Amino acid sequence: MTASLTALSDVAAMTGRTLRITVRQPENLLLGVVLPVMITLVFVTAFGGAIEAATGGEYITYVVPGVILLCAGYGAANTAVGLVTDAGGPFLDRFRSLPVAPSSLLWAHGQVSLVRNLTSTAVVVTVALLLGFRSAAGPTAWLAVVGLVTAYVAAISAVAVFIGVVVRSAEAAGGFAFAMLFLPYVSSAFVPVRTLPSWLAPVAEHQPVTPTTEAIRSLLQGTPVGSHAWTALAWTTTVTVVFATAAAWVFRRRGR
Repeated sequence: MTASLTALSDVAAMTGRTLRITVRQPENLLLGVVLPVMITLVFVTAFGGAIEAATGGEYITYVVPGVILLCAGYGAANTAVGLVTDAGGPFLDRFRSLPVAPSSLLWAHGQVSLVRNLTSTAVVVTVALLLGFRSAAGPTAWLAVVGLVTAYVAAISAVAVFIGVVVRSAEAAGGFAFAMLFLPYVSSAFVPVRTLPSWLAPVAEHQPVTPTTEAIRSLLQGTPVGSHAWTALAWTTTVTVVFATAAAWVFRRRGR
């Protein structure tokens, strides 16, 4: 068996282990389903009326992309906590004694994060449809939406993996990762950038959530996407590569 096939086998084995651990934690699974539902209900029912009165538009159509990205931040927090638990516990000593690729542990947590966050995305879309959300997107546009969401989730998962490798406690990992939950609030996810204070608007315009949100929103509404999609992919690709590389480097140094 070649080295590449061996590495893929190691990643598959570690991914299966991480998935089994996730399934055996029903409270996290339940919260992963309930939280997207609650967030969607709060923004659509509690805030939607006021914003619709001010803008004259359907807020549910506007807010769904932002809720999707917000829920991805919560999933990333779970990823960071799970990885720091592995990296800081007795499992790591056992892991390093096995003939497996060291990076397989990081890949496993990253892939499980991808699965968990895409599942929460499906929950958000389902709830939104039940609440009256309708999209003008065709099959190609929906595939593009899935691609953009996957790229964003991969980026935020890479950041979570890096946090899980760098910090030394589950509490710190949760705290740093939950900070990512606030990124969508300083963007166009929930309100137009033009409504933000003048000192905050440039921050909202030049961060990855805004172009990703605008690209997804345009695809779902059937309006021109412009350069938002390419800007979003540039952001997410850069973040994924930088933080995944940094996480692997730090993990190797900790092993030494």
